[in-house]
Amino acid sequence: MVVEKFKNQDGKAVYRKLRDSGRALPDGLKFVASYVSADLSRCFQLMEADDVTLFQRWIADWQSVAEFEVVPVVEGKTTREALAPLL
Repeated sequence: MVVEKFKNQDGKAVYRKLRDSGRALPDGLKFVASYVSADLSRCFQLMEADDVTLFQRWIADWQSVAEFEVVPVVEGKTTREALAPLL
């Protein structure tokens, strides 16, 4: 999960860049879905990659309009299955 904080809460700048440049994802970084907060200050993007450096390359291209936090996540079902033997 990638949490983007729009610099200066300027969602318009982010969407302008998206319109002009597209997502500009490096090969191997897959966009799944995104959710934007009602106040246009943050975006939560579900993405997939096997190589963390793909996130680094993508983030470097977008740092002018947002700050990023990358949080590795797994589906709840997968976590439940992994923990089942320990319960």
